[in-house]
Amino acid sequence: MPFIIETFDKPNHQSVRQAHRPAHLAFLEQHKHLLLACGAKLADDGSDLGGGLYVVALDSREEAKRFIEADPFHAAGLFERVTLTRWRKAYVDGHCHL
Repeated sequence: MPFIIETFDKPNHQSVRQAHRPAHLAFLEQHKHLLLACGAKLADDGSDLGGGLYVVALDSREEAKRFIEADPFHAAGLFERVTLTRWRKAYVDGHCHL
């Protein structure tokens, strides 16, 4: 069953996010086979809210934890908090998985 991983950046860490963004994007590319969806959280005006959301095709909480801990953003100390939540895949990209 997939997991939702939600990250929350530490306050005033936008420079850390920007400095490690290329490595983060390379990490995502390397693991794209696991990504059902992912992206940064944005304010209504399109500015960065400081955090992200990943929906990953992993079978256990331990795998989800290892995944996010391998992200260069995590290694750089960007995250103040991370939540891991199991998710039942009902509809993805217009296709029913029930």
